[in-house]
Amino acid sequence: MTPKELRLIPRIGLFAALIYILSMATAPLPNVNLIFFIVFIAGFMWGAVSGMLVGAFGMGLSTFFSPFGPAALPVMIAQIVGASLSGLFGAIYFSFYGNEISKLKIYLWIPIFSILCTLGYFIPVNIVDSWLFQPFWERFYVSSFWSLISVGSNMLLFTLLFPALISFCKKEQRALC
Repeated sequence: MTPKELRLIPRIGLFAALIYILSMATAPLPNVNLIFFIVFIAGFMWGAVSGMLVGAFGMGLSTFFSPFGPAALPVMIAQIVGASLSGLFGAIYFSFYGNEISKLKIYLWIPIFSILCTLGYFIPVNIVDSWLFQPFWERFYVSSFWSLISVGSNMLLFTLLFPALISFCKKEQRALC
């Protein structure tokens, strides 16, 4: 392993733990959470693989050790895969824009990427949940409508938090070089 890879291991674990803690802290708010943003930032700073690992470990902890009980295994797998996609989207955003951030890139593209992160999670989760617990179409329509709360809250959270973390992201990327 390279020194850079060794330095990423504790960071991935820290961000995964942060996802677990913040998912418990935001549990009273229906479909409002910071999981997608944290995984997106991890992918933005450290690349697709690290971001996806943060999403997989963080969502795995969050769904398996939930105080409401663990999700059914197929739903849990869909949640882990869906959360991991936010890390991929963060890396894609970085590959397009890097550290050159303008107001246009933040206020136009960050909401679009927040929608991609949210839908990348909820579409597979809603499909698996609806298939598993039936009736499929009725459950899928209701859960998809309910997911719109997350779409709106993530658009707001990403747009507000991303500019505040840009300097942190730049320092973190320099520290790993």
